[in-house]
Amino acid sequence: MACLVPRLIKDRVLEKLRENPVVALLGPRQCGKTTLAMNILEMISPAIRLDLEKPSHRAMLTDAEAYFDLHRDSLVCLDEIQRSPELFPVLRSLVDERGGNGQFLILGSASPELLRQSSESLAGRIAFVELRPFLLPEVEGRTHRVLERLWLRGGFPRSFLARSDRLSLEWRQDFITTFVERDLRLYVPRLAPDRLATFWTMCAHEHGQILNASRLGAALGVSGHVIRSYLELLERTFMLRLLPPLAANLGKRLIRSPRLFLRDPGILHALLRIRSADDLFAHPVRGASWEGLVIEHALAIFENWRGSFYRTRSGAELDLVLEDGSHRLAIEAKVSTAPKPTRGFWSALEDLEISEAYVVAPVQEPYPLGHGVAVLPLAEFIDWATQIAGGKPHPATGI
Repeated sequence: MACLVPRLIKDRVLEKLRENPVVALLGPRQCGKTTLAMNILEMISPAIRLDLEKPSHRAMLTDAEAYFDLHRDSLVCLDEIQRSPELFPVLRSLVDERGGNGQFLILGSASPELLRQSSESLAGRIAFVELRPFLLPEVEGRTHRVLERLWLRGGFPRSFLARSDRLSLEWRQDFITTFVERDLRLYVPRLAPDRLATFWTMCAHEHGQILNASRLGAALGVSGHVIRSYLELLERTFMLRLLPPLAANLGKRLIRSPRLFLRDPGILHALLRIRSADDLFAHPVRGASWEGLVIEHALAIFENWRGSFYRTRSGAELDLVLEDGSHRLAIEAKVSTAPKPTRGFWSALEDLEISEAYVVAPVQEPYPLGHGVAVLPLAEFIDWATQIAGGKPHPATGI
């Protein structure tokens, strides 16, 4: 299924392979890493792939050094590397011995922090690239109908490409169950799956809100330490995002806790039992769900920029502030087809002296609000954001 959809980061992975001995392609389970890797291996010869979830493939690496030496002239792809962390010291030794680039492509379903041995053993030898579930520019057509489908079902390939909303939801529900009961036990063997599943659902109800770990702990009947460990685990397996507050000394009383988002809207909706576009339209999470969708697209495009939110106790607020050195811009997500930024939005722009801002909403056409602010459909925002992130001039706010 996923092979039908070209991925935006393919060229970046190829570039990193030309520049580094090891490239790690990281992302959540079932987001399309294997399909992308297979596509890349078809372009490079010789190349070989091992799936470390298969006992037969792991058995081939009983003497890993000898096996890799047998294929020393090939690009070796190791899929689901988190299942064999003992390989990292071997890779380091071989990389240092051979000295060339493009030796290993490793795929993993956990962040570099969770795969600690990769960052420690391969420091200076490895480049990390994150593959997200489908983004709007990757799916065929960018019509309102396609956007609604991506928003409701999320970007996991088998969910987005399912033949019906019902089959999509069933896939996501099965994914959640398997993820909690099997996948996360790689990192926390004594994990209580029922409790974590309940916590994940609680996070869905808190989507877009300021994190209150004490309240979550009291509701679940566990300590703050357990809540922090759950948050870290879901964040480092790409399920959760804790968006930090803007670090600024403005003489204002700022909110200092992060905001909690589930990274994929389809998973969010499955946890909240939202089955259809009609269900989503009537659900209180609709606005926050749209906001999460916009934020994930923005952070994917501005991947090297620092992202945060801004909120003061007096009511000034911005959904997302992006910073690259001295360049700072703001993004506001509004689910209305006639968005009207609040007084707090304009106050925040003044507080931070931001002269470039975008209100991303499900509108048909872009239009200016004045004072450097433009209202944009998500597809138009992506086009202009790609130009901005690439350092190109753009006319968006002067529409």
